[in-house]
Amino acid sequence: MEDIAIIGAGPAGLMAAQAAAQAGRSVALYDALPQPARKFLRAGIGGLNLTHSEPFDAFLGRFGDRADILAPMLRQFGPDRVRQWAKDLGCETFVGSSGRVFPKDFKAAPLLRSWLRHLAGLGVRFHPRHRWLGWDEQGALRLATPDGEKTTTARAAILALGGASWPKLGSDGAWTGMFSPAVLAPFRPANCGFEVDWSEHFRHRFAGTPVKAVGVAFGERRFKGEFVITAHGVEGSAVYALSAPLRDAIEADGQAILQLDLKPDWNTEKLAAALAKPRGSRSVASHLERQAGIKGVLAGLAREGLSAEDMLKAPALKAVPLELKRPRPMAEAISTAGGLRFDALTPDLMLRDRPGTFVAGEMLDWEAPTGGYLLTACFATGWAAGQAAAGWIS
Repeated sequence: MEDIAIIGAGPAGLMAAQAAAQAGRSVALYDALPQPARKFLRAGIGGLNLTHSEPFDAFLGRFGDRADILAPMLRQFGPDRVRQWAKDLGCETFVGSSGRVFPKDFKAAPLLRSWLRHLAGLGVRFHPRHRWLGWDEQGALRLATPDGEKTTTARAAILALGGASWPKLGSDGAWTGMFSPAVLAPFRPANCGFEVDWSEHFRHRFAGTPVKAVGVAFGERRFKGEFVITAHGVEGSAVYALSAPLRDAIEADGQAILQLDLKPDWNTEKLAAALAKPRGSRSVASHLERQAGIKGVLAGLAREGLSAEDMLKAPALKAVPLELKRPRPMAEAISTAGGLRFDALTPDLMLRDRPGTFVAGEMLDWEAPTGGYLLTACFATGWAAGQAAAGWIS
């Protein structure tokens, strides 16, 4: 019998395995897919964003009302520790212009290969194609395997089953059926795109077009960013950064109005002076392009949100309303909010009604924006659960 059985071989499960194995415990790691960390690899296709370099208090604030709960774990395994961990695996990191931290080669696969070799060296045994089915009457873990259903027992267990986004990569949320609804917060999409009722002309012409260096504002949040027009609406980093308050507003009011500043580097007075120049016989579109450089998709967004009269008014162009109808489906989201409630757990992440079983990663009820925050919290909760399980056995 192993000391610790871990269900789920994503970043949280792998980090839990490392923590437990380094504490001298024997570890068996089970995963439903044939290969570990599929979502981790997918996230690294455009450059693996491991963590963020901003001051720790600002970093911690990205976790909203879960910051206090996660703080002890993030202090133990925070951004600096993540960078040192990667370095110990032979993967140097660097800080990008946005403050995000990446491997020097940007890739996830070399880091994952080194990590798996390290875990194997610690004695961690990996069991692919083993899907967790819950517990039997004696409390043993039930597993669907290529050879049929089996059970396994261990002195402690760690669940790291992910949220409910990207189900093809393993995070399908199916595990929620093993728990009472009373200990679950419903899953909701996070870091997601939103649907907009585009005109047919705009959709046909601009779907797939990036919108760069515009101001975005919602509530008290205002910044310059980028996003992409899709056939259904909008997605991309500037939208993801606001996805939680936008989603909450839609749930409360049925819609959310995102404001776009089409000339964020010009103040209202400068833009008004440019637009006040004689237009002559030029069309509104030609005048906008000639006097303010507003053309293409930016001009299209102005037409979608403003009347023809307001398209030549500086204040309107610096606050173009974009009505968001609903989030895109959860399967398309980068991450999810919701999951196991923290009040169902002890402070060291053990299930109160199942002593010896710990939980880590995105299956917990927290959320954060993209920018390295998601991965860092998965690492931190995995490390905490692995240490706690090893200590509980003692």
